[in-house]
Amino acid sequence: MTTDRIAIAIAQANPTVGDLAGNLALARKAREQARAQGADLVVLSELFLAGYPPEDLVQKPSFQGANAAALEELARDTADGGPAVLTGVLWADEGGARNAAAFLADGAVTALQYKYRLPNYGVFDEHRVFAPGPLPGPVNFRGVRLGILICEDLWVPDVAECLHETGAEILVCINGSPWEVGKTDTRFATATARIVETGLPLLYVNQMCGQDELVFDGASFVLNGDRSLAVQLPAWEEAFAVTHWRRDGEAWRCERGVSVTPPEGHEAIYEAMVLGLRDYAGKNRFPGVMLGLSGGIDSALVAAVAVDALGADKVRCVMMPSRYTSNDSLEDAEACAKLLGVRYDTVPIAPGVAALDGMLGPLFDNLPPNEAEENMQSRLRGLLLMALSNKFGPLVLTTGNKSEVSVGYATLYGDMCGGYNPIKDVYKTTVFELTRWRNQAVPKHGLGPAGRVIPERIITKPPTAELRADQKDEDSLPPYPVLDDILECLVEQEMSVAQIIARGHDSETVRKVERLLYLAEYKRRQAPPGVKISYKNFGRDRRYPITNRYRDSG
Repeated sequence: MTTDRIAIAIAQANPTVGDLAGNLALARKAREQARAQGADLVVLSELFLAGYPPEDLVQKPSFQGANAAALEELARDTADGGPAVLTGVLWADEGGARNAAAFLADGAVTALQYKYRLPNYGVFDEHRVFAPGPLPGPVNFRGVRLGILICEDLWVPDVAECLHETGAEILVCINGSPWEVGKTDTRFATATARIVETGLPLLYVNQMCGQDELVFDGASFVLNGDRSLAVQLPAWEEAFAVTHWRRDGEAWRCERGVSVTPPEGHEAIYEAMVLGLRDYAGKNRFPGVMLGLSGGIDSALVAAVAVDALGADKVRCVMMPSRYTSNDSLEDAEACAKLLGVRYDTVPIAPGVAALDGMLGPLFDNLPPNEAEENMQSRLRGLLLMALSNKFGPLVLTTGNKSEVSVGYATLYGDMCGGYNPIKDVYKTTVFELTRWRNQAVPKHGLGPAGRVIPERIITKPPTAELRADQKDEDSLPPYPVLDDILECLVEQEMSVAQIIARGHDSETVRKVERLLYLAEYKRRQAPPGVKISYKNFGRDRRYPITNRYRDSG
């Protein structure tokens, strides 16, 4: 039986890793939407029933069995004559655990295809938990030969070429493709390359969710064989659309449908931070979040992101002034809390600092104050926040940016104390840019107020930790534009010291930053997770040894 028309529904949903019952319910909801809108087939994303990425859950036999049972339930649903389903699933056979695509129709699993190219770079280590499959052939559905690719299979030419050579007419790619700056353009370039090579149209379905440090933006799309964009779903939200296809001679073509341009630049970065925090707090069932609001720019941006992610009623800010806290900081923190509409408490730390001085004075042996006394203030603040978290249940957010985290300008068990950091992968110069952007725009998916939410003085005053008199960040660090450029060269681009100096940076400064970057590795290993923004974040992407005597002699 052949047909000249087919309707394929894209379900861009938000699954949760390990929530098989919840993910099955989402799949069923999508199928009912597809039925109501007359679709023949509904396509879900990679490993949809398991949630992606499931990491070492894949190796747990009971989890494998639960996935198979959920798939069987969903397959039985298709006996009602409604839409067929294409979904990602964890499947285990004699060859091992598989990252699979399952085609469900007429009450059964009618086809299973295994991911051929398992990514093993950056945030991915699928070789560790999955066995690869063979090069696939197309699946015949109502006379249409669908060539199914699973995420990374699109990023190499082999799979699409094999599908084309074995008769595929439409390429369908199911994805768990995490977002980072520049990823949208990279995806389109990759998809276009496969279309040029095969001449086939491509339907690309991506999940939309936050999962620990990763965010998935959705932004599913359809490109025709002439590389024209037929359908573009929105980014940073769940979405559903039915795509309509017709056979034009020997080729299939998708009719033009919904088209929403994904945001770029600062808006996309901000949306990523909002989604990452919203899903991390929500999926881990925290009743809200709290943070120390210092009157500085980092904590102000984190507070704004938190309000946009969760709503002002679920955000609590605490000012913990010391003898070094300026009146400007007190005023600015209170003003920021009022603009955001959050609960704001003040807990002076002077009594606690005095108690610690008395306890440790005999052991400090009258030595002059140094970073020990400075760090006690930060650690006391961390203790207070964790006490409030234990008492009332909110997740403590930390507020260290990537510049500070890179060079160790952060205190273990102090300002690094907490459960999640929305700006962990954001350099200080970008923090300034994001605060200015947020004061002029409201993110589409934000729950916070319009207009200025961060007082101007917070943005314009020199950054300071206020742990000693007249302290400024630039007493210890290069100016942030200089520091951030050096760090991006070292971290994201893995450039040599000689190459960085050749860019015009001072030799001594470059070597100092490199030394601090390596020395702070032990701190970063103990830092909370935070949303991945850049090409290379600390954690999944960059795994350097703690014990490391290498220094670039270039």
